[in-house]
Amino acid sequence: MTDVVDADELLRRIRRGRERAAEEERAWQERARSLTATDPEGAREAADRARAFEAVLRVLEEIVSPGRSPVQAEGVKQVT
Repeated sequence: MTDVVDADELLRRIRRGRERAAEEERAWQERARSLTATDPEGAREAADRARAFEAVLRVLEEIVSPGRSPVQAEGVKQVT
């Protein structure tokens, strides 16, 4: 981690991280939905992981676009 990066490169890295967090959140939400009927404990764990990625996504979104409304995946409800 001794590489020096400029602001543009840092912003690109944050955006890539934000995209990855969004992908992971969607994947874990889908897994939670698919496990709800057959594996309630697995569904809860998957929902917890989705919420963790949602938190990461919100933080990165606030860095990139301060003050905007929180990011929400369209048409996706959380499994509890």
